[in-house]
Parts: sequence; C-alpha cells; structure tokens
Amino acid sequence: MKYFIASDIHGSFKYCRSLIEAFEREQADKILLLGDVLYHGPRNDLPEEYNPKAVIELLNRYKDRILCVRGNCDTEVDQMVLEFPILADYGVFTMDETVVYATHGHVYGENNPPALSGKSVLLCGHTHVPKCELKDGYFYMNPGSVSIPKENSWHGYMTWEGTTFIWKDLSGEVKLTVRTEEA
Repeated sequence: MKYFIASDIHGSFKYCRSLIEAFEREQADKILLLGDVLYHGPRNDLPEEYNPKAVIELLNRYKDRILCVRGNCDTEVDQMVLEFPILADYGVFTMDETVVYATHGHVYGENNPPALSGKSVLLCGHTHVPKCELKDGYFYMNPGSVSIPKENSWHGYMTWEGTTFIWKDLSGEVKLTVRTEEA
C-alpha cells in the first residue's frame, strides 16, 4: 500500500491540479488529505487560482481513493459538496509496524500531541511547514502545504510506503526521506 499525503489545498485549483498530477505520477493507492481543502481562512491570503468549485469537481473524481480529516477551515457546508468524508477529526492507519495518527494539527499537533508510543507517527498539516522530528519515542511529521507554503518551504506532499516517508515538491523532487525503523 502506498499513501500520497497532502494538506492545506485551501481552494487553489492550480495547486490541486498539480497535486493530482503528482498523485498519478506516484501511482499511489490512496490520497490522505490532512484538511483545509476548500477555504483559505481569514489568516491566509487568497491562494493562486482560488477556485473552490473547480477543486470540488476535480477531487470528487477521485472520491473512491481519498481519505480526509477535518481541518480548521473545513465545515459541514464543504461536506455537502464533496463526495468523500472530510469531517473526521482524526484517522489511525497502520502499515507494517508503523502506526500513523493523522489529524489536521489545530487540536492535537506538534506542541499538543495525543498519547503515542512505540513506532508511532503523529501526522499533521495546519502549520504549512514541512517537518520531521523524533520526539519522546514517536515521529512528528508534516507534509507542509500544497498551496500556501510558509517559512520558505515548497509546495509539496509526502508519500508513505512501509516504514518509508518521503517529502517531495510538486514537481517530484525529493526533499527528505525518513525510515521509521532506523530510529
């Protein structure tokens, strides 16, 4: 199983289109979205080609391959137009010996983790900054933002296969590779 992980599209059709192109190129099985799909929020500038209706149409074509958790900008109105569930606060996924707790990051996040242990990964978006840190026996990971990267980071995503996590920009250039079994 190969997961394609992304966060914080914020209604940008330009970057959503690039994300889907990257997903197809990666030949992943599932897309795991970490929230903030359609709306840009009051703290962010409008992303390039802000067009939530086009994002809806594009993502709904992949509804059977998308898993999603709710971001702080996602609402019940968004769920009415998206044909895949987006309102779960978190999801728990396992592969090999790795357990991933996936959430947006505005409730549980880097500075407020849920109880984790073993070969666990806390996977969050929200900050728009790609990151990987080993903390008290678990990994904190963030794919960054698809459309509004912050702190001089890139428009990007991650892949997860087995115990390997890879951060890439939307063109597919590898930025970081982490193997959880090596920790």
